Amino acid sequence: MTAEREVLLVVHPDRDTTREAAREVSQRFAKAGIRLRVLDEDVLRLIDPDGCMAMPCTVVAPERNPAEGAELVFVLGGDGTLLRAAELARPAEVPVLGVNLGRVGFLAEADSDALADAVQRVVDREYHVEDRMTVDVTVTADGAEIYRTWALNEASVEKFSRERVLDALIEVDGRPVSSFGCDGVLCATPTGSTAYAFSAGGPVLWPDVEALLVVPSNAHAMFSRPLVVSPESVITVGIDPTGPKAALTCDGLRTFDLPPGALVRVVCGKRPVRLVRLWDGVFTDRLVYKFGLPVRSWRDRRSGDR
Repeated sequence: MTAEREVLLVVHPDRDTTREAAREVSQRFAKAGIRLRVLDEDVLRLIDPDGCMAMPCTVVAPERNPAEGAELVFVLGGDGTLLRAAELARPAEVPVLGVNLGRVGFLAEADSDALADAVQRVVDREYHVEDRMTVDVTVTADGAEIYRTWALNEASVEKFSRERVLDALIEVDGRPVSSFGCDGVLCATPTGSTAYAFSAGGPVLWPDVEALLVVPSNAHAMFSRPLVVSPESVITVGIDPTGPKAALTCDGLRTFDLPPGALVRVVCGKRPVRLVRLWDGVFTDRLVYKFGLPVRSWRDRRSGDR
């Protein structure tokens, strides 16, 4: 007997922009005999306002990880929605498929105009799964651990007050590299190199590069260039014990106040995030498409004008 297939549907909280897409997805999965799970009653009413779906949709109990046992997590929204979905999917080791309804949507596998095709490929099991590196993050103060978390994109240590400068000491593998005043220090994965780290001036790393990235933000120092270090390295960002407190933010979702003297330790994560890939293709093409990069040389443009 074939096991029943279930998919967890996660949608952007802006219901107006996702209503039509969510209903289309639910109808197509129902027609294929695939059950849907949703996180709350609001999403259920969004996709089935009249309560007449051909295939029942389950609202997952709050004490249970909603991704546990699902075939995959189907995300409608931008990168922020996908990152929230990854919080559920990662501990359950369930892959995540993103359909972009936002702007850039770098983590998404499909845009809204390919929604029907994306659902059909899931129905037909025509997809593969790619593991993406994460980082594990711990915070200590006075020698004691006070916080532990993780990130898919980046762990960002930033000044808490807009008016103050963050005094930070960066160490790699237990050896000091540089100290300076700055707005923040980002420790990013290759996946996160196209996110906040990119905006802060860091390089783009291809996803299959095994490395960690350290990017100072607006540093007041001679040596404040981004660093690319081994995935086996231990990165620490120390906060000046005589300075103001700072803040740790991971993937823009989880925030923790750092007291003066806190030490943030970042290492390669023990558990990856699994992303669904529907089509074969190289990362270079995705980079050019998502950022709208010019790929014709000035010679090509000049000859084309003739």
